[in-house]
Amino acid sequence: MNFNSLAFLIFLPAVVLLYWLLPHKFRWVLLLAASYFFYMSWNAWLIVLIMTTTVTAYVTSILISRTQKTALRRLWLAVALVICLGLLIFFKYINFMLESAVGVIRLFDPAFDDIFLNVILPVGISFYTFQTLSYVVDVYRGDFPAEKHFGYFALYVVYFPQLVAGPIEKPGTLLPQLRSEHKLSEDDFLAGGKWLLSGFFRKCVIADFCGMFVDKVYADLGSANALAIFVASALFLVQIYNDFAGYSEIALGSARLMGVKLSKNFDRPLASTSFTQFFRRWHITLYQWFTQYVYIPLGGNRKGRARKLLNTMIVFALCGLWHGANWTFVIWGLTAGVFICIETLIKKPCLTLLKELGIDPRGEVFMLVRRCVVLLLFVLCCVPFRAQNVSEVGLAFSRMFGVWSLDAAYFDAAFESLGMSPLQLVMLITCIAAMGIIYRLTLEKPPEGLPLGEAEARVGYSVNMSVYIYGILAVAFCWLSLLSNSDVSMFAYFQF
Repeated sequence: MNFNSLAFLIFLPAVVLLYWLLPHKFRWVLLLAASYFFYMSWNAWLIVLIMTTTVTAYVTSILISRTQKTALRRLWLAVALVICLGLLIFFKYINFMLESAVGVIRLFDPAFDDIFLNVILPVGISFYTFQTLSYVVDVYRGDFPAEKHFGYFALYVVYFPQLVAGPIEKPGTLLPQLRSEHKLSEDDFLAGGKWLLSGFFRKCVIADFCGMFVDKVYADLGSANALAIFVASALFLVQIYNDFAGYSEIALGSARLMGVKLSKNFDRPLASTSFTQFFRRWHITLYQWFTQYVYIPLGGNRKGRARKLLNTMIVFALCGLWHGANWTFVIWGLTAGVFICIETLIKKPCLTLLKELGIDPRGEVFMLVRRCVVLLLFVLCCVPFRAQNVSEVGLAFSRMFGVWSLDAAYFDAAFESLGMSPLQLVMLITCIAAMGIIYRLTLEKPPEGLPLGEAEARVGYSVNMSVYIYGILAVAFCWLSLLSNSDVSMFAYFQF
């Protein structure tokens, strides 16, 4: 059941209505049943996997909490890790590992046959596995008490607003909210409605509209020129950001209608002035998960610069692999890790040089240059993220760094590869410009340095009538175009 489907637009209001009609003591039953129904709508058999993960984490955490013996606590933690990660590795990575092994064997025996298992990829398995493991590890560390009520714990694992694509919630953030008795609140409904509007706009208008042009270029890279591939890669960055941020905001809005506040997963990453800042603002809960459960246990930055750089590369390689069972994602992760490491190495020398030259590193012009550089580098990173295989990555880069031209025929060829008309270009610019307005729509407290100035700050940061009219017209115009082209699609991060 996709968030942008008619079924969900019926399902969500029905669940919210029943939630507020039921007494508090029965609400968890409703949410658990609704969440299982939501997940089984893709494939009923998938419930077996998520139940296995749930029962494993619940039982091992109870056993960990009941003993003080270090050896036994480590044993139960290991059992949880082996079973939960084992399911994730088998269903998501078994064919990737077999394909890689066959590739090595073919170096010595070119006639060796392919090995492929007909295994489905369960929707959202990476998300609910990581969320469940964070619970078990927190119980093991003593950061959170083991949940005795199986129903509430099962709801924590399968809570439908954030089940299939996050945010990845820590137990201390979500479980107490699921247990709390919420009161019907106008503020919650207003905030939830804003998050839903913003999320649907990001996905159904911006992401799907950009995806039309991205898909056309990447479907035929061999005939696209350098400009077309660069523009398609830049639009893919806009697409994947709005696709995933859109899902996250719909999740936040859906939960908020029932009084639950999920973690914000994106914080204007495209305005970042460094690669490090970019990843702290992009998929925030995944970044925090890898930091807390991988980077810090590896030693973090406590064992010298060389170890810090190595730990960074390990984390980003794993992060790339988390996104998909393909070497293209590993390349993406390693590339991002290299950029982060380079930033770490040159940060102090660059600040020293700027000071000697009398340049303010926080000046508006210099900050603009930094944002442009970060965006340019991340556009290059988007190539392996979007490509289907390593060969496509090589082809895209070889053509992108090939011949460029300024004549009219070259630009016409680029527009033809993108399949973009002048009217669609105007629509695209309108959609991208609306991203800033959508961000303002969901503000619940004043941010630092609002782009529209202090005048708006003094009137309470509410969106004025002209902004609403602009947003509604943009939604209507672009949505009708999408419907006419049948380009409304499922969320990209469902495959992760």
